[in-house]
Amino acid sequence: MAKARSTFVCSECGGTSAKWLGKCPHCGSWNTLTESLAAATPAHRYAPLAGSTPVQELSAIEARELPRQPSGIGEFDRVLGGGLVPGSVVLIGGDPGIGKSTLLLQALVSLARVVPVLYVTGEESAEQVALRARRLDLPTEGTKLLAEIRLEAIMDAITTQKPSVAVIDSIQTLYSSELSAAPGSVSQVRECAAQLTRLAKQSGVTLVFIGHVTKDGTLAGPRVLEHIVDTVLYFEGDTHSSYRLIRAFKNRFGAVNELGVFAMTDRGLRGVNNPSALFLSQHGQNVAGSCIMATQEGTRPLLVEIQALVDAAHVPNPRRLTVGLEGTRLAMLLAVLHRHAGVATFDQDVFVNAVGGVKITEPAADLPVLLAIMSSLRDRPLPPGMVAFGEVGLAGEIRPAARGQERLKEAAKLGFSMALIPKANAPRQPIEGLEIIPVDRIEAAMERLR
Repeated sequence: MAKARSTFVCSECGGTSAKWLGKCPHCGSWNTLTESLAAATPAHRYAPLAGSTPVQELSAIEARELPRQPSGIGEFDRVLGGGLVPGSVVLIGGDPGIGKSTLLLQALVSLARVVPVLYVTGEESAEQVALRARRLDLPTEGTKLLAEIRLEAIMDAITTQKPSVAVIDSIQTLYSSELSAAPGSVSQVRECAAQLTRLAKQSGVTLVFIGHVTKDGTLAGPRVLEHIVDTVLYFEGDTHSSYRLIRAFKNRFGAVNELGVFAMTDRGLRGVNNPSALFLSQHGQNVAGSCIMATQEGTRPLLVEIQALVDAAHVPNPRRLTVGLEGTRLAMLLAVLHRHAGVATFDQDVFVNAVGGVKITEPAADLPVLLAIMSSLRDRPLPPGMVAFGEVGLAGEIRPAARGQERLKEAAKLGFSMALIPKANAPRQPIEGLEIIPVDRIEAAMERLR
């Protein structure tokens, strides 16, 4: 019998050390090394996925387009880049109760009509999963279920059943009998993910891991978990709202930052074909402090309403608060507004919000934010039917945004009649029904509101 050996594993980064240290030598965190007993394993356990190959010319290797298997849920396929790739490993994380298990159960039931599938549940019993399927009114014929948390039994089931797609719910509940650590520990999560990934690459089965998240919203477990898998998806949204967003942060087979929009109903998650309608408030008349922004999420253009409220400050330090936008950028934009447009807000509280719970990270939101702030400060609504986008530099220039043509076409399709955009994004051919107002300085943009 192999002799057990003691190692010390960092709970932050997953690094190992032969002895206990107060400071992790890998990430520098203090008091994070914990003792873990692991049995020595045969050398062939970590053999390469394929046999040894000679050195080759890259140009001589034939590259084939990978086939994809549509999941039957359009918004999910969009985030994946067109569908599931055989042999790939997908990791999807999100807050508890956000709808991860519901979405993947719906996808598996749809896939079961054309390919063999397997649902492995480690958090719920088989009866609980069956009850959820009945509540969602899903046709479960052909969908195979395994309630198991032991890694070796799950790998045997995948090898025996030979499914095309398998879901592991969740990776933090599994444990390998080769390790003495508890399920969910750094060593167990790393070992189970590595062994299942090797199985996926060798057999061609598509694996989908459900992952827990920490209180900070990041995936629980070692960071190496995100490096092992091919695709990392995050489920976003407020559990008190009926809308959910899926965003791709890593995708070896498609574009990153793709966005899928779902609505939670009593029959499960349903894709939203026109998500711009979710992020636009329906005002009875034009109101001050509101500006419509044309943003881009991956390959999808979206229209989002940016709202601003500027009010007299009653404390020595005025407040600067943003929701759905980068908070540190607001102070910079207010300084640019003062320096180059002569509009001072040093004695005003400024609040900025992106309607609908969407998170905007691109700098093209700078111009809509300043327009909404100016509108609220002057208590003067923006012209009806106006949309805007553009990055604002410290010198007061307005820089172009990527995919400007697609943003403008989306605005025209939804009935907007005026677009205030960077001069470099001005289209060469006019867009029917849309008046283009190109500007290259923040002063010129603010003149439109005076």
